[in-house]
Amino acid sequence: MAAVDDLSFDPWDPAFVSDPYPAYAELRERGRVIYFEPTRQWLVPRHADVSALLRDRRLGRTYQHRFTHEDFGRTAPPAEQEPFHTLNDHGMLDLEPPDHTRIRRLVSKAFTPRTVEGLKPYVRRLAAELVDGLVREGGGDLLRDVAEPLPVAVIAEMLGIPEADRAPLRPWSADICGMYELNPSQETAAKAVRASVEFSDYLRELIAERRKEPGEDLMSGLIAAHDEGDRLTEQELISTAVLLLNAGHEATVNATVNGWWTLFQHPEQLAALRADHSLAPSAVEELMRYDTPLQLFERWVLDDIEIDGTVVPRGAEIAMLFGSANHDPAVFAEPDRLDLARADNPHISFSAGIHYCIGAPLARIELAASMTALLERAPTLALAAEPRRKPNFVIRGLEGLSVTL
Repeated sequence: MAAVDDLSFDPWDPAFVSDPYPAYAELRERGRVIYFEPTRQWLVPRHADVSALLRDRRLGRTYQHRFTHEDFGRTAPPAEQEPFHTLNDHGMLDLEPPDHTRIRRLVSKAFTPRTVEGLKPYVRRLAAELVDGLVREGGGDLLRDVAEPLPVAVIAEMLGIPEADRAPLRPWSADICGMYELNPSQETAAKAVRASVEFSDYLRELIAERRKEPGEDLMSGLIAAHDEGDRLTEQELISTAVLLLNAGHEATVNATVNGWWTLFQHPEQLAALRADHSLAPSAVEELMRYDTPLQLFERWVLDDIEIDGTVVPRGAEIAMLFGSANHDPAVFAEPDRLDLARADNPHISFSAGIHYCIGAPLARIELAASMTALLERAPTLALAAEPRRKPNFVIRGLEGLSVTL
């Protein structure tokens, strides 16, 4: 078993958060599984192991379908955090079969290839409108003016959330997602609880309205499935809607600004993209690999597993390092080189296995649409000021991205 006492892996160090990739290289050299005492987690930094473990049914996003907290050697969350955990624990990302299977089957009807393909004109039109607004102003904050409003509008439209109600969605999401960081503070937990209560109360009212007057939206469809006896509880409805709203924009927002910040740092690659817009689809994949929006994904060990001769016992928690896996030289040629034309790119930014991101096809459409709109309608887009990175490690993003034309 390796330890990390003498390594530069430090999720709370601003220098590490700014650029974690050199520390990941050290971890990969050190071994396939490394115990990290500050979070009591087993870090897995290599692509082959991360990919395999994402599909390993001896691991789970929850353990409560098989064990109590006491059986599993864990302490129940503090009572004051109950609203957050109730909301989080009933979403399909934190459920295992059969509940996960049942909910995902219902939600997947809204994300069929045909349905997602049908959204392309709307997404492209909205991306063009947002970029046109940025151009009229002569620049602005790419995060605020394009990266955020596009995916928020798309997923809110799919769920049937009225435009007038959408302003709190992003702040609620940000406060809830703060709990996914390592060892969140009491202040972070309090914000997440408050956002969970407010978000849940809002959705409860929306569900009541949709029951009276159903629409063509996903929320109405999930309510109909519930009313037809497909065993979807109201809490599952609420948790599913929150998960779709959070996951439906959080990664896309961060991938957009991380991606453009990366392009500005690699002017020769940006010039190649501007000269050939057909590179956009492969550019989206490479930018998601190069600076991964979700750096770490946690799983519980439900049954003892062995990794490279080390037994990781039941009750332990594994932290799969997506950002490290996406820079593994065993899989990616010259992984620290940005190559927008990279053909062989099996990145795992959308996870894998039963928890593979259900919205990945839609996210790709949104990312390609905003990139293409910026290339076509803002060809002189340039960085106006160096951005400040968010202090978060797990969900990697920027505070903003100031641009000019």
